[in-house]
Amino acid sequence: MRFRAVTSTRWQYSRHWSCRELWTILLGRSALREPVQIEAELDRHWDRLHQGLSYYKPPSSSSAAKVKDNKDVAQPLKEFGLRISKLLNLDEQQSVQILQCYLQEDYRGTRDSLKVPVASYIFYTFIADYYYEERMCLLRCVLLLLTYFQDERHPYSAEYSNSVTKLEKDLVSCYQAQFESLFKAEAPTWETHGNLMTERQVSRWFLQCLREQSLLLEIIFLYYAYFEMSPSDLLSFTKMFKEQGFGLRQTNRHLVDKSMDALVDRIGYLSSLILVEGMDIDFLHKCALEDCTEQHQFSCAADVIKEMDQLLLTFGDIPHHGPVLLAWVLLRHTLRPDETNPVVRRIGNTALQLGVFQYLSTMLKGLGQKCACMASCPFSHPISRSLSSSLSIEHCSHLIDAACEVLSAPSLAEVFWEMKPNMGLGMILDSAVGMFPHQIGPLLQLLTALLSNKSTVKKVYNFLDKMSFYTQVYKHKPNDVISKDDETLWRRQTQKLLYPLGTGQTNLWMPQGVLGQVMIGGEQTYVVRWDYSYSSWTLFTCEVEMLLHVVSTADVLAHCARVKPILDLVHKIISTDWTVSDCLLPLTSRIYMLLQRLTSVINPPVDVIASCVNCLSVLAARMPGKVWSSLHHTGFLPFASNPLTNMGMKAGNYGNLLVQIEQPRGEYAVTIAFLRLLTTLVKGQLGSTQNKGLIPCVLLVLKEMLPTYHKWRYNTYGVRERIGCLILELIHAILNLSPEGEDQGSTPTLQSLCIYSLANTEAGQAVVNIMGVGVDTIDVVLAAQPSSCGAEGPGQILIQTVKLAFSVTNNVIRLKPPSDAASPLEQALTQHGGHGSNLIAVLAKYIYHKHDPALPRLAIQLLKRLATVAPMSVYACLGSDAAAIRDAFLTRLQSKTEDMRIKVMILEFLTVAVETQPGLIELFLNLEVKDGSEGSKEFLLGEWSCLHVVLDLIDSKQQGKYWCPPLLHRAALAFLLALWQDRRDSAISVLRAKERFWENLTTPLFGTLTPPSDTTEPCVLETCAFVMKIIGLEIYYVVSGSLEQSLKDGLQKFSNARRYEYWSQYVKALVCHVAAMEEEGVCYFAETQMLISAWRMLLILATGHSEVMQLTDDSTKLKLFMDVLDGTQAALTTPTSVPCLRLGSMMATLLLILLKQWRRSAPDILSPLSLILESVLQADQQLMERTKAKVFSALISVLQIQGLNGEEDISQLPQLLLSVCETVKDEALALIDSTRHMSQAGDAAEDEDSMETDSPRGPQKDQRDGVCVLALHLAKELCRTDEDGEHWVLVMRKVPVLPSVLSAMELSLRSKNNLYFTEAALHLLLTLARTPQGAAAVAGAGVIQTICLPLLSVYEVSSNGASQVRDASFSRKAQDSACWPGVYRLCMSLMESLLKTLRYNFVNEALDFVGVHQERILQCLNAVRTVQSLSCLDEADHTVGFLLQLSSFCKEWQFHLPKLLRDVQVNLCYLCQTCTYLLHSKKMLHHYLQVREPPPPLPREEAEQKALLAVQCSLLKILSKTLATLQHFTPDCCQILLDQCMDLAEYRTLFVLSFTTPAFDPDVAPSFGTLLATINVALGTLSEMEKKKEPASLSIASLASSLLMFTMENCFYVLISQAVRCLKDAAILPRDKQRLKQELSSELSTLLSSLSRHFRRGSPSSPAGGLLPSSQSKPATPGSKAAPEGQEPFIQLVQAFVRLVQR
Repeated sequence: MRFRAVTSTRWQYSRHWSCRELWTILLGRSALREPVQIEAELDRHWDRLHQGLSYYKPPSSSSAAKVKDNKDVAQPLKEFGLRISKLLNLDEQQSVQILQCYLQEDYRGTRDSLKVPVASYIFYTFIADYYYEERMCLLRCVLLLLTYFQDERHPYSAEYSNSVTKLEKDLVSCYQAQFESLFKAEAPTWETHGNLMTERQVSRWFLQCLREQSLLLEIIFLYYAYFEMSPSDLLSFTKMFKEQGFGLRQTNRHLVDKSMDALVDRIGYLSSLILVEGMDIDFLHKCALEDCTEQHQFSCAADVIKEMDQLLLTFGDIPHHGPVLLAWVLLRHTLRPDETNPVVRRIGNTALQLGVFQYLSTMLKGLGQKCACMASCPFSHPISRSLSSSLSIEHCSHLIDAACEVLSAPSLAEVFWEMKPNMGLGMILDSAVGMFPHQIGPLLQLLTALLSNKSTVKKVYNFLDKMSFYTQVYKHKPNDVISKDDETLWRRQTQKLLYPLGTGQTNLWMPQGVLGQVMIGGEQTYVVRWDYSYSSWTLFTCEVEMLLHVVSTADVLAHCARVKPILDLVHKIISTDWTVSDCLLPLTSRIYMLLQRLTSVINPPVDVIASCVNCLSVLAARMPGKVWSSLHHTGFLPFASNPLTNMGMKAGNYGNLLVQIEQPRGEYAVTIAFLRLLTTLVKGQLGSTQNKGLIPCVLLVLKEMLPTYHKWRYNTYGVRERIGCLILELIHAILNLSPEGEDQGSTPTLQSLCIYSLANTEAGQAVVNIMGVGVDTIDVVLAAQPSSCGAEGPGQILIQTVKLAFSVTNNVIRLKPPSDAASPLEQALTQHGGHGSNLIAVLAKYIYHKHDPALPRLAIQLLKRLATVAPMSVYACLGSDAAAIRDAFLTRLQSKTEDMRIKVMILEFLTVAVETQPGLIELFLNLEVKDGSEGSKEFLLGEWSCLHVVLDLIDSKQQGKYWCPPLLHRAALAFLLALWQDRRDSAISVLRAKERFWENLTTPLFGTLTPPSDTTEPCVLETCAFVMKIIGLEIYYVVSGSLEQSLKDGLQKFSNARRYEYWSQYVKALVCHVAAMEEEGVCYFAETQMLISAWRMLLILATGHSEVMQLTDDSTKLKLFMDVLDGTQAALTTPTSVPCLRLGSMMATLLLILLKQWRRSAPDILSPLSLILESVLQADQQLMERTKAKVFSALISVLQIQGLNGEEDISQLPQLLLSVCETVKDEALALIDSTRHMSQAGDAAEDEDSMETDSPRGPQKDQRDGVCVLALHLAKELCRTDEDGEHWVLVMRKVPVLPSVLSAMELSLRSKNNLYFTEAALHLLLTLARTPQGAAAVAGAGVIQTICLPLLSVYEVSSNGASQVRDASFSRKAQDSACWPGVYRLCMSLMESLLKTLRYNFVNEALDFVGVHQERILQCLNAVRTVQSLSCLDEADHTVGFLLQLSSFCKEWQFHLPKLLRDVQVNLCYLCQTCTYLLHSKKMLHHYLQVREPPPPLPREEAEQKALLAVQCSLLKILSKTLATLQHFTPDCCQILLDQCMDLAEYRTLFVLSFTTPAFDPDVAPSFGTLLATINVALGTLSEMEKKKEPASLSIASLASSLLMFTMENCFYVLISQAVRCLKDAAILPRDKQRLKQELSSELSTLLSSLSRHFRRGSPSSPAGGLLPSSQSKPATPGSKAAPEGQEPFIQLVQAFVRLVQR
């Protein structure tokens, strides 16, 4: 494995920097962007740049020996290196370096693939290609320096200039020698270079040789463009190039094939240019203007001139000689203008015979923009001077073509307008003007070339606007002119209409008397130049009108030839300066008609149509709506025969032209223009109606063009790629349309059409095919194109097309509507193919592409998207290449010079993979198992783990360095957060164990951030957010005792450094900044939201883990709390923007949680909360729904805290009450509407199981934490605070709260909807009912009408009584959960409270209620025995409580409902018996415990004990209330003892005369034995509880003790009363009376002695004044005032009764 280690670990050979790396750095595509860094790199590589190709030495024995002796290089590397040295004829040490660089940068295998035999031919081929590319990159670096070292606009011009200054001295001599060496080099053979040198390798070598020659000549040419060439150097170069035949006489010319012709031509062009540049024509021209030609270097070099003359006389056999001869003629003529040398004339004629002007235009086109601009300057002068020769028409045409190519150099157009018109190119222009408008093309061609910026546009426009000559050609002399005898001057006798157009149309009139000079006269033709002033723009309008007139005649082609230059000029003008477009309106407005007419003829002129569409594209960029409205009437674009439905698509004139003309010819000018126009219209953000009009056009592109364009016929290389690129640009523009302009109607939008077509039709497959081109094909295309192509070469267009395909696919997947089935596009993207042929593998391999960093970045972005949404394993798709691709990803991630955006994208991809691609992330984590001591697994980082890089990136020592910018640091932390969120324990355990991990991780939290208003790096906010989240997750998941000590130290340091206060203050400042900037918007809102969310999470954790997080100080808590409050207030008090409200909602959540958790530290915040509430209630209700709920919750908490602390005076109470009551009213009314709507729609689900289940929630309104419910709870708290009703009475008079709430509640009860609302409303009513005025208000509002009958809807009663009640009516739910039985219980409590408060004023209503619900009441009393559930006990408790209050009004009850009264009395007695039995029998109590919900995690015994005690308490409450109620149904003790005349018939006998123990059987009637048993059970339980006295349940025990005493007291009372009633009853036999006396005397004496002992020990007194409502109605016991001290009054009563019985 040592070999792989050497080849895979970057630092071991980082001193060997490749030339390609330098080239990437100089282009600005690396992480090194600062000028200082660029200068350092140039200094480091200066020797290499200085030596050029000589840097690479031939093999030598000494070098081979050094390689063999080098112990730092592994043996396999040495063997490889020596073989490479032989193959490439390269120094052995350099061969090893090349091999190392190749393995580092370009090798696509894994460590295992290097174990194959070293004779692998393909491996050496790759290394040879890499070496050739290195040599090319070295020359490109020098070329780059020379191109930009004097360009002040370039960011590194100063550094380049310094470097060129160092290189300048012997650059040319060195590079010239290398050129000659290459030209003369003998081709390698297998004898000289080993058996790896095959024919193919020889061909590659020669191609490389030509490329290097071309680049060396380009460097020399650029050098002489800036530095002067001596005459002797010119002579030597001329001799050298003549000898080489300007590149045609290559030593190895037998190896030249057709593919190399372009390179050979380029060598010829550059050779020619070097010689012309050496003559320094620019300086010569300057000297001529200043009349100082003697300053030119050739003025004193007569010998050289003479020798050059003789040498150039031998030129003329190849076209490359032409420019040299022309320039030499100009040089000789300028230096010696008076001399008439036949040699010079002969040389000039030779130049013309070689077609020099045609050659010049061909050469300038072939050289590419960069060289052409440099070459144009010296040629501007020889071209202009050549007019002195008599040129043929053909020569003139080529001359103008050449002049246009020259003028394309940006600077020359401006120079031209500053020249005198009779000099230079001005002479050509003057010549063209002389033939205008007879020949319209030459002048417009020149003027189009002269347009370079806005100032030149104005000059061209004015030039054409003021023409003074009008040239016409006549075959015969016209009749309306008179002339001189010599026919040199004509005069027009009549005015002349120049165009045969109709009246009222634009035209030109030549007036009478105009003079015309006859330029060329004769029998055949007359060329007359009329002295007539006019505007060419009017003439151009007339020309267009003429074309419209003759469009269907044979003259159409001739007129098209005249109109096309006009359209091209207009296109160039409005492209360069839009402000002139208004002046050109007469022309541009006629383009639409022109387009309509020309496209409908049989043989349409394609070039003119393309020019028309190009003009419209430029117009559409500024006024898309106007262009579209005019264009869609022309019939040119595809259209729908039914525009409303977009049905019946027609191809339009363009579609016909494409199929009938362009495809058969293989020329696609109109298609290219059409696609550009369409893209411009889409980008113009037309309205939705106009966008829908574009649907047919886009449909044509998607259905007919995109799937098939690659199959069309093409005449020109590169057009197919350009069309593909334009189609994808159009789709890309559509997919990036903002959704505002797209209305969602029945017809599809442009965007949805594109998404559907790409996802489901052949168009998507076409895009997939483009992405599947692959990195190898792109590399081949890039290698094949000449270096001059620049940004417009076929390689660059292919790269751009693939990038667009990536972006389009990514957007389609992102925007596609979610569906269960995968679309054809997704299937094509993720299908598995054999041998790594699937697209996922192709996408991943784009990581090997080095030319354009955006290409691999976009490929990884698409992979990231696919890894998220597609159900497939990326790891499986990569197959056997997975490890190699992983290595390539990590190599680029490790590189310190790599483009930062690629590294960020790789980390983002891995972040996504953590969750969605388990196999892939394991490959990248590369964890190795180390066996622990007892079989436990320990993990170590493998050599190829991505965590090495991530740990480096978060290292605090690396921060701020160029290779670790903030964005990259953020991406690394995002990856770590993903590991924590996905609980990758193996990776996390390794990270935790790393030294300084927690210290490095938390470093960002200790930095000081710039204020929010000055933030320039928003990603730093995300960085801090990720750190907070990681810490939070670690604390949450890991037990505090197991936390790493370093993390604990970090948290301690965080607390000591007062970072809690710092971050709290910063977050508050952030929120305030967003609130202040809400109108302008904050550009980094997402990052702000993320930081606030993370800080919120950390604080919430701190409330439960305060010890671990070192947040225990109350003052710190107060500071944090107040900052959260201030932030919430800032975000919510002036909210208008959505971001502001979003942050306010987040802060409100945090405020609420802190309020509940830090109750002790929470200050009085009612005032700011009131302000927040006012503001929230005024904002957009839909946006504020959740926030409102949080503010209500916070207010509820504050009021509860103040209530606990005894703070009752609240100044904000009136305003708060008003706001809340308004909300309650509005919400209740809204709830009524929504409930009615739901009922009408038939959506309300009927609850068949009565009180067993909850009904579904209403739409949005009825939620436990909804605004409506919380507002009711808040109103309840406010009313509770305002006990005396000072404020709420006034508010409720002003706001109709109660009527709206009661109406909503009535509707809810009837429909059995809105459970939470109903419950909350009842709680509010209960609170009001506790005070007299509140109870009066509730009763007055009609509460009985609201509740009484509608309440029947929430339960069902079985027809045949209690036998079926068991499962049908009583829920088994816990008492506290929201359910309809709970609503019933609350209604019972409300009735009880109202009756208790209002007394006689509410008796009739209470009786109505009990009458309506009598069946349920009786079932409930009976159900305690039959239904073992806690909710049943709870309902029984509420029912008996209500009956207790109603029992005070026995006479009214007896009058209205006598039967019910009797039934209730019987059932109460049975209830008393059941409760006694259950309290006595622990076994039966376990039935209640079994149906109880699982207890919280407590020990089983303790949980059972607590549950048992709770059930006992419930039964005791019911029993005590039952006995208190029965007390009202039995005679008053004093009265029955003292009043002998009492009517016994008024009171029924409740208990039978029997003393058996109580039974669970309903057939056994309640008896005196039941009452005695009750007293015994109570006394026994009391004794038991006193014995245990467990501290944990002391409060429950004291409550139970009081209940027991109360129960005994009431039980004695009922027993005595009923016993006296029996004793006085004449119907009872004396024997039974005697038995009663004996039994009672015996039992009561025993009980009294037990009670006496009990009281002597000390026990709770009677709770008659305390807990239970029955205390009010308890009569005074006889003799209580005279009670001896320390003895309970009721015991005295019993003693008195015993004495009475014993008499």
